[in-house]
Amino acid sequence: MSGERESTEPRGGVAFLLAQLGAHGAQLFAGRTAELDLTPAQAGLLRLLASSPGRSQRELADELGMPPSRFVPFADKLEERGLIERRRNASDRRLYALHLTDKGQDLFAELREAGAAHEREMCQGLTPQERGLLVELLGRVARQQRLAPGVHPGYRSLRG
Repeated sequence: MSGERESTEPRGGVAFLLAQLGAHGAQLFAGRTAELDLTPAQAGLLRLLASSPGRSQRELADELGMPPSRFVPFADKLEERGLIERRRNASDRRLYALHLTDKGQDLFAELREAGAAHEREMCQGLTPQERGLLVELLGRVARQQRLAPGVHPGYRSLRG
């Protein structure tokens, strides 16, 4: 056995490889967000607010699959840091609309750079065409599994 070469072929099926890469990628991304003093979940909320500002806390909680009772303290932490702000909803004064502050927008710009670097690192072994095909195939699997586009399922169990 000492003369055998270690196999470079992946072990396990698709589900195992997805879990293995997902755990590895999540760990690397958590390190990148920690450098910005954010958790991955906080980074995700900043991304949602950057792409669609002015949504209500209830809408955001629903999209993330979080109970509103968990979402409020989660958002409170970002508001305390001056990254987001709650404003009265113009069409329904009972609701608060969430927005990134200037400080939040600046941090989001840094987060986008960190996310792009993460994507490059995770896909460095692929050609651009292979990366595109992988995104297409994984998107198809995610849709079949009824996963919300762009929303990590970990928000469902997130604590405030």
